[in-house]
Amino acid sequence: MSPDFFDVALTPEVFIFLFGTFMAAIVVGVSGFAFGLVAAAIWNLSLAPRQTTALIVLYALLVQGQAVWRMRNAIVVSRVWPFVLGSAIGIPLGVLVLYALTVAQMRFAVAGLLILFSLYNLTRPAVTRLTLSGKGPDVAVGVVNGILSGATGLAGIAIVIWAALRGWSSNEQRAVFQPAAVAAFLMCLPVFAASGMFTAETLRLFIIGLPCLLVGNALGWFLYGRLNEAAFRRMVLWLLLASGLGMLAISR
Repeated sequence: MSPDFFDVALTPEVFIFLFGTFMAAIVVGVSGFAFGLVAAAIWNLSLAPRQTTALIVLYALLVQGQAVWRMRNAIVVSRVWPFVLGSAIGIPLGVLVLYALTVAQMRFAVAGLLILFSLYNLTRPAVTRLTLSGKGPDVAVGVVNGILSGATGLAGIAIVIWAALRGWSSNEQRAVFQPAAVAAFLMCLPVFAASGMFTAETLRLFIIGLPCLLVGNALGWFLYGRLNEAAFRRMVLWLLLASGLGMLAISR
């Protein structure tokens, strides 16, 4: 690896990438969610969709892996494995979707996810708790999660919504969607590598952005408990909604 590999010209594109990494790391440090959504909302303004997807997976694996290790004693494997199995099926399909879409179409799709996720969490409609038997529905949701993981890197969104519909407590939800997301990220790595998504430029950006990730995450953990978390979450959701609407406008 030559010394030139780490040379950085602070172009507008690189600045947007570093800013997005820093902000997403702060958000996940404070709130424990939305790294990929915040990063995608900013990175998609300057990066190609394949770079955005690959970098979300690499970085989210680091920050979410740390969270899973902390909560390892609360994880119930029998509840997590159906989502992991479904994700394994869906990830290759998601990569096919990623390669089939144009940049504008991919931005449109991510914008739709941002808007739907934000509106859902801002309104949190009252729903009847789902009581289902068997693991089939969980596997099906895992397939959707895998498709989203392979196409956008946004693993966990489908499982977050599904876990809320099941009426699980917040701790039960985190003990499901976070390990399932980490498993999806790990399964994405060989698929992405085989499909050529880990280019030299993408890996260079990953290394360049690591200090912003670490500093932002540390700042997020420092602010954790010092801020009104509910108000902070709502602020993040409104920002995601605005980003989605903005991205929707430029994707036309």
